[in-house]
Amino acid sequence: MNRDEILLLRERGGFDFLDVHFAFLMERLSGGDSREVFLAAALASRATRLGNVCFPLAAAAGKPLAGDGNGTTCPALEPWVSRLRSASVVAAPGEVAPLVLDGRGRLYLYRYWASERDLARAILDRIARREGGEEAFRRLREGIARLFPTLPGEAVDWQKVAAFAAATGGFTVLSGGPGTGKTTVVAKILVLLQESGEGRLRIALTAPTGKGAARLQDAVHRSLEKLDLPSDLKETLPRQAATIHRLLGISRESQRFLRHEGNRLPFDVVVVDEASMAALPLLAGLVRALRPEARLLLLGDKDQLASVDAGAVLGDICDTGRVHGYPADFRAAAGAVAGCPPESLPGEADPPAMARSVVELRKSWRFGETSGIGAVSRAVREGDGGGAVALFRGGEHPDLLWREVSRPGELRSVLAPLVLARYGGLGSCRDAGEMFGILDSFRILCVLREGPFGVVSVNGLVEGILREEGAVSGSGRWYEGRPVMISVNDYRIGLYNGDTGVVRADGPGRTAVCFPLPGGAVRKINPLRLPEHETVYATTVHKSQGSEFDEVVLVLPDRPLPLMTRELLYTAVTRAKKRVVLCGTEPVFRDAAARRTERVSGLRDLLWGES
Repeated sequence: MNRDEILLLRERGGFDFLDVHFAFLMERLSGGDSREVFLAAALASRATRLGNVCFPLAAAAGKPLAGDGNGTTCPALEPWVSRLRSASVVAAPGEVAPLVLDGRGRLYLYRYWASERDLARAILDRIARREGGEEAFRRLREGIARLFPTLPGEAVDWQKVAAFAAATGGFTVLSGGPGTGKTTVVAKILVLLQESGEGRLRIALTAPTGKGAARLQDAVHRSLEKLDLPSDLKETLPRQAATIHRLLGISRESQRFLRHEGNRLPFDVVVVDEASMAALPLLAGLVRALRPEARLLLLGDKDQLASVDAGAVLGDICDTGRVHGYPADFRAAAGAVAGCPPESLPGEADPPAMARSVVELRKSWRFGETSGIGAVSRAVREGDGGGAVALFRGGEHPDLLWREVSRPGELRSVLAPLVLARYGGLGSCRDAGEMFGILDSFRILCVLREGPFGVVSVNGLVEGILREEGAVSGSGRWYEGRPVMISVNDYRIGLYNGDTGVVRADGPGRTAVCFPLPGGAVRKINPLRLPEHETVYATTVHKSQGSEFDEVVLVLPDRPLPLMTRELLYTAVTRAKKRVVLCGTEPVFRDAAARRTERVSGLRDLLWGES
């Protein structure tokens, strides 16, 4: 590769500094000048940076890399694959080298190939393990009947099906949209598991983010408090949750997990909430640290945005976009134990083994039949952008509001009344708890970070509106009521990416940033001790995952963008419990609803038997 070609790749091919230098290293280690190795390595590096687990060589073979069609063209597929298989830096699956090329022409960085393999192996090993027997089924049937009241008019009670699947399998996914009762179900599942075990099970609750762990902890605690349980049983059920990173521990010297195959976690059951937000390497690290007999339950919404890092793990595990039925033996057992008529469960003659481990909760307890938010979320999930726009603009749903915004200058007049009505009282609250209530009730969501419709600009716009109306006092950064979000994990202080706090006076001339703790307590941190953070009147849709607000304002950019997909729209709309205000244009909305998130990996093939 000559210097001009490399500059062209940087300028018009979408490659960054690290992609190019990794490619140079691979080329040098493979023995010298090899444009085949250089291009493959650069493409594999760029792929992971863009959220993919691997790069399919067929997608670039014989094609120019620069956006204008000029400059470097990739080799044809067969000679390219042949050259890579002979390179010392490229290994076949099961061998060790910086790059791994599988039998379907997918090129991986070794770390991602190993993570994908280990996660698939852990899942398949667990779904092969069946638990049951006549006596176990009898106890389970009694427990399900006691904990899950019969729902009138429901052909299938999917909560009972989920409980049956989780209690009889080593791996289960509970997928469902907001308000479908995932954490309520999992609390009851934990009770069933404790009652059925010969000894007391050790159970861990975890989530990818600190905010997600806190929400899981509170939700499980509330659900357990509603159940009439013996005190000795209650004492065995978990009341604390931790992030996956904290559960695994991090070595400060090597930045590697302290828990792994040689130092496993002691738990019998591990529950992971907000699993759609977990990247492939993180979930792989978790399963490596689990004991082989440990049961794993994933909770999440398969239709939400994938992790900001590599992989769309929950979507691959659920085989999102395809419908699978349950095998006959599962339907018969679920009918006998969970009280669901076998003929009412979707069936398939010979489905993949994974099918019995995925249960989707379909009844929303939050969004009823007349809910505009529920209707819009269904339309977006199905790619019906026109139907979703009609719902927003039809005027029949008070929980939906459309504001036409096509230029940056129009945004201020739309946001000002909403901002003053919702955020205007932050600086005059009596205590931090009241501030948290305001922040939990309203949030502006943006697609982008930069630009006139991005988070940075919108946060500045909101702050300016509040200052002009006298709702913000003083000219400094640490004014009363300023909301802040942590943007990196800081294990030393105990603050994590996504944690949200608010600035409060803490004595004469002093301020503190207050963070909520379970049970209504507040933790105060000196502003000078905070890790990286940002103002958070507005945040990105990605950052909002795992959160819920009474009202959401979604700000769309003024033109279609590849990162705008139906999953992004669905995630944004379903953050709201009571009202969504959409600021944008119809063409941009329709374009996003028509586009799916597509990330390349081999996990789906490994799990669903297509490799």
